[in-house]
Amino acid sequence: MSDFNYIVRTESGSRKTGSISANNYNEAIEKLQTDNLVVIKLTERDTSFDFFKPFLERLALEFDKLKNKVPLGILVFFTRQLATMFSSGLTIERSLFFLRSEEKNKKFKKTLDKIEDDVKKGLLLSDALERHPGVFNNLYISLVRSGEVSGKLAETLDELSKYLETVEDTQRKVKSAMYYPVFIICFLGLVLFGVFGFLIPQFKVVYDNLGSELPAYTQLFVNLSVWFKANMFSLMFFMFLSFFIVWVFTLTDTGRLGRDRLMLKIPLFGNLIQQNILSKFGKTFGILISAGVSVMDSMELLIKVVDNRVYELALINAKDDIENGISISQALRDTNIFPPIFIQLLSTGEETGEIDTLALKASEFYAKQVAAIVDRLTALIEPALIIVVGGVVGIVIIVTYLPIFNFGAALAQ
Repeated sequence: MSDFNYIVRTESGSRKTGSISANNYNEAIEKLQTDNLVVIKLTERDTSFDFFKPFLERLALEFDKLKNKVPLGILVFFTRQLATMFSSGLTIERSLFFLRSEEKNKKFKKTLDKIEDDVKKGLLLSDALERHPGVFNNLYISLVRSGEVSGKLAETLDELSKYLETVEDTQRKVKSAMYYPVFIICFLGLVLFGVFGFLIPQFKVVYDNLGSELPAYTQLFVNLSVWFKANMFSLMFFMFLSFFIVWVFTLTDTGRLGRDRLMLKIPLFGNLIQQNILSKFGKTFGILISAGVSVMDSMELLIKVVDNRVYELALINAKDDIENGISISQALRDTNIFPPIFIQLLSTGEETGEIDTLALKASEFYAKQVAAIVDRLTALIEPALIIVVGGVVGIVIIVTYLPIFNFGAALAQ
């Protein structure tokens, strides 16, 4: 007898989750369908790994994302087109048919094909999307579901497409600021690899032929070059293994907490991450509340989409406080990680009954802050990296060539 976790839809249209015992997968399906339940998701529960369950689920999700990753731009276009078609009077099924027919991305087209089949079988759009967590995140699915429940699916899809466009624009700005530094760092790494792996060994031969006594700093570089060449593959394997271990560790709650705390403390970059989180929080919270999602459900969803363990724990505590009757602004203030401006805007929203509007305004404010920080980082990083690269190359040239110049001067005398 095995245990199965399920997500089903009842005859009244409500969602229900739970577990059921059965001899096999088919028997579990039959038991659920006997009660006139529409099965959305059914997975076998392996009790032997309950201790590792959160880690294994996160690992499986990461692999699913890698396997079915879809560029954000494609998702933005899909959402925008779906909103337009649905608001024009086409059914979801027909809209999906046209979008699937025109889709050029093979992975996403395959996903749309499965979603269309599920909708034809009677599943709601949100339920069909939920079967593809590597493509559609919790926020996307929850907003679609709230639009279905409130009868404002077209408006919700339109707001969702605008939100995704904002996220895409922010990501583009951050990536554009990082392209040049990453290129320079990679270039510097290749230069050092060539120097220690090939150039200095050739100079060592020249030094030996000259028979001159090398300065201490030059001898240090020669020794490093000899060691690097002898241990090159071992060093590369060790680096790869270290990165893999760190990556696996960051999939655990403890590892994520340590990584995210460190990221928030990095000068400039930590501030950029914080401002981006606040912008995402305000935008998401505002859209959810305006779509008719309850405060508690919104907080539960925000915990999943904030993408930072430090803020996740803070929101878990805030959610508990709100459940106990404390106001939203006070609960967030008590976490000690939300800035006063953000808290004040939400507090004003609570008093005026327009917390969704004020949350969206807060999001706009912090989005501008993100853009300003990105511009500042770009202006600072470029000259700093040029100085670093120039300094490293200059040191290498001096250390390698100076003994030859000294030896030539000694011969001239």
